[in-house]
Amino acid sequence: MTLPAVRSNALTVDVEDYFHVAAFDTTVSSDNWAKLPQRVERNTERLLEQFDHSQAKATFFILGWVAERYPQLVQKIHAAGHEVASHGYNHAKASVQTAAEFATDISRAKALLEDITGSAVTGYRAPSFSIGKSNEWAFDALAEAGYLYSSSTYPVVHDLYGTPDWPQQPYKRPEGIWECPMPVLNKAGKQWPVAGGGYFRLMPYWLSKKCIDSYLQQSTAPYMFYFHPWEIDPQQPRFNAAPLKSRLRHYTNLHRMSAKLDRLLHDYQWRTVREVYQAYFV
Repeated sequence: MTLPAVRSNALTVDVEDYFHVAAFDTTVSSDNWAKLPQRVERNTERLLEQFDHSQAKATFFILGWVAERYPQLVQKIHAAGHEVASHGYNHAKASVQTAAEFATDISRAKALLEDITGSAVTGYRAPSFSIGKSNEWAFDALAEAGYLYSSSTYPVVHDLYGTPDWPQQPYKRPEGIWECPMPVLNKAGKQWPVAGGGYFRLMPYWLSKKCIDSYLQQSTAPYMFYFHPWEIDPQQPRFNAAPLKSRLRHYTNLHRMSAKLDRLLHDYQWRTVREVYQAYFV
């Protein structure tokens, strides 16, 4: 099958620092975050330069903790024509918060980002895709807080997250909010993750591209890619006390990510979630 000559895909960045990741929850206390070397600002600025060179636009799901410390970074993202969206405030998984804690977290992050940019923030992504059957009440909270869409579910089987029996297409929830799940490739009776993240770093580029192309042939829904600023930073401090599995997931191929990202930006057309999914949101 011949792919369309031009098809816009959604490029997304979860803006958090290397010490925020869930893999290090048991290694690094949030009480010590501010004491650690901060690298998110420069890494994100490098991405802005990379995106500008490729004329790519992206949605930046920004952690409130980061935005509060680097408001000028949020302004720079907004001024460059990218979409500013919310990643919550404290990077706490939605699945470990109470309904009241979650409502406070997402409202605090939204208000902070809107104060910095002067524009409405309508998108949200839960840390670690942590909305599922046990906390569907999160969609009520998101709708009440004024969000238009969420990108907080991944219909795969995974040891840390996953909603394999939930829709794979964008859909409007009964609560009134749109959910845009991460894309999966249906092959050999299974649902394979093809949305980037650690898989993109771990796999050779040719295989990632083959998976993306297969998805574009298979699905009429938009393709969405995600990653983090720390993934282009091989010089980041190392947490040697973290579990081996976490270290392997986090540190493998960091030195190759920037070049692979260049190839990805060249091979496909990238726009914001709001633009790519607009036909659903109307």
